[in-house]
Formats: sequence, C-alpha cells, structure tokens
Amino acid sequence: MDYEAIRRLEKDNHNRCCGGWLWCIKDICGIVCAILTWLLILYAEFVVMMVIVVPNPYTIYGIVNCMIFQCLASLAFASHLRTMLTDPGSVPRGNATKEMIQQMGCREGQVIFKCQKCCSIKPERAHHCSVCQRCIRKMDHHCPWVNNCVGEDNQKFFVLFTFYIACISVHALFLAGNQFFTCVKAEWKECSSFSPPATVILLVFLVFEALLFAIFTAAMLTTQLQAIWNDETGIEQLKKEEARWVKKSRWKSIQAVFGRFSLAWFSPFSHPPPRKKRDPYLYSV
Repeated sequence: MDYEAIRRLEKDNHNRCCGGWLWCIKDICGIVCAILTWLLILYAEFVVMMVIVVPNPYTIYGIVNCMIFQCLASLAFASHLRTMLTDPGSVPRGNATKEMIQQMGCREGQVIFKCQKCCSIKPERAHHCSVCQRCIRKMDHHCPWVNNCVGEDNQKFFVLFTFYIACISVHALFLAGNQFFTCVKAEWKECSSFSPPATVILLVFLVFEALLFAIFTAAMLTTQLQAIWNDETGIEQLKKEEARWVKKSRWKSIQAVFGRFSLAWFSPFSHPPPRKKRDPYLYSV
C-alpha cells in the first residue's frame, strides 16, 4: 500500500478543518445556529440563577437546584462542542483513482462505489453531505444546530446533547412554574431582584424557550435512539433503503455507539469505542 498517498489525502482532509487540527465546517448558517444555541443556554442560565435561584429564601432549595442545573447545562454545552468539533466519520476525498483502487487489492469483478461529487470510494452505508462536501460513514443527517453531520464517530455526542438539553428544559420549566407560584402567592414582593414586569417577561420567555426545546430535543432523542436500536440511520429510513449490510443485534448496535455499559455512556468527554481495523484508504486516521 502507498501510505505516502494516504498521508497526502489526510493532509487535504485536515486542511478542511479550522486551524488544520480540529474538525469544523465553515458554513455560515451552521455557525449562526451554533452561536444561537450557546446564547439560548446562557439566557436560561441567567434567568435560572438571577431570577429564580439566587433570590430564593430557602438556601438548600437554591443550592440543590443550582448544582443540578449547572451540571446539566455544562454537560449539554460540552456535548454540543464535541458533536460540532468531532469528525463525524468523513471519507478521504479524491481517493477514487485508478491507482488507489489497484493498490487496495480489489478482487476482479468486485464492485466499488464511487461518489461523483467528492471523488471518493464510498464504504458501505456512507452518504454524501452537500454542506460538509464529504461522504460521511453512517450519516444520519446534517444538523445546522451543531454545524455538523451526525455520523458514525459523533452520534454519541449528539444523543447526549439532545438528552441534556431536554433535561435542562424540563428542569427550567419546573423552576419557572414554581417561581410563578411563589411570586403570585407573595404578591410579587421580594420574590425577585427584578421588578414584577421584568420578572414576568424573563420567566415567560424562559418557559417558551424551555417548552420549545424540550419538545424538539425529546423528539430528536427518541428518533436517534430508535435508529440506533434498529441499526438504521435517518437517511436509510427516509430513503427506505433495503438493508444490504449485516444488521447487528440491538444490544451490539447500542454498544457500537456508546461502548460497554458504564457511566462513560453519559460523559461527553469519553470518546465512543474504537472501531475494528479499518482500511486506511476508506477511513480517515
């Protein structure tokens, strides 16, 4: 095998990333959506802390809810960054050359699928993303909110992102509802460091944001878990593709994304399990 050719291809891969050392799609819409996501999380943090938790006269209530919300928000933020900055499973561009195919040692009559858009040899279950301009292994969909594709190597982080956003949304709804009740009961006296009109506006917008994101992320989480459970990506479900691959058992399919069951399942700092031996011509190193 010509590993020098592979290194040249990988250099081209890294040149598509921000700074040449991490994965980052240069899409204006995706970048705006990602920044908006961070701002909405920060807004929820501001209202929960400054309007609900800090002014609360019950110290234990404030400390417990502060710790829970901050922990979940931090994990949601970390999951978002890991989803956005992790290579989702890109296939090296420009490797579908006659010389490369010969060097792969393909058998006579073996069918090789080639992507006409990025001139790459497509592994089984890979699809081309017009935004990333790459073929992505086990591509589920391209999500502008994380400015990246959801694929084989970052699906775990996306699942965690939707899970933790759903959790903080439900928690925020509970806190906002309880704060409304407390303020009405106290006739809006000393229930907030802000004026009653400002408090109402801040809480109403928080409820609207939390309700919207709770529904959206819960739906996305359910869809992702169902896809993992059935070993079938969103694109394969949408196109109703016939399964030409050998489907894993449901438990094996879950382990392929999250690894063996442990607390690391819930950590965005723990990378998914390494894949089995890969052909360097078809997989980025």
